[in-house]
Amino acid sequence: MTKHTETRNAAETSAHIETAEETQARINAGKGRPTPTRKEREAANKRPLVPNDRKEATRQARAQLSVERERARIGLAAGEDRYLPVRDKGPQKRWVRDYVDARFSIGEFLIPLMFVVIVLTFFPDPAVQLYGMLALWLFFALAVIDSFFLAYRVKRKLGEKFGVDNVERGVRWYAAIRALQLRALRLPKPQVKRGQFPDKVK
Repeated sequence: MTKHTETRNAAETSAHIETAEETQARINAGKGRPTPTRKEREAANKRPLVPNDRKEATRQARAQLSVERERARIGLAAGEDRYLPVRDKGPQKRWVRDYVDARFSIGEFLIPLMFVVIVLTFFPDPAVQLYGMLALWLFFALAVIDSFFLAYRVKRKLGEKFGVDNVERGVRWYAAIRALQLRALRLPKPQVKRGQFPDKVK
């Protein structure tokens, strides 16, 4: 009888101890913590919601990256300075682009002429092939001469506008290369019409 009573008391004591631990755990998990301040609650509410699904998070990241790339592409085409590579940045480079785009350059028709000459090489008549090659070389020489005078005028006009000592290096080469490109393929895209020279200079 005594042994049975001791066993029952031990079981009750063990049960009582377990209940106390659970109670303490609830206290520590709930009201036992310091009450968060208003600033802490507002900061918690402002935290961005991160999707639990990793695939969804990856999809959202790709979508955001696609939007940013499209924005950069449009900005580059429009000539927005923050989206331009280093070689195209700055007011002087913008002025050069506007000046080149406002004029007719011989060099911009060089690539189409090359395709015409390639077609002529398939003709069986050697005379046609010869005249085509001569025309191409003549046109190429004219394009080089036109680019040379363009580079000279660009540097002189930039010196008048920004100061001779402030003209950036490489602007003449920059102008010549752009003049040799088809107008429709230039990047940044032309922002002026034909004849719409910057500062009304020619």
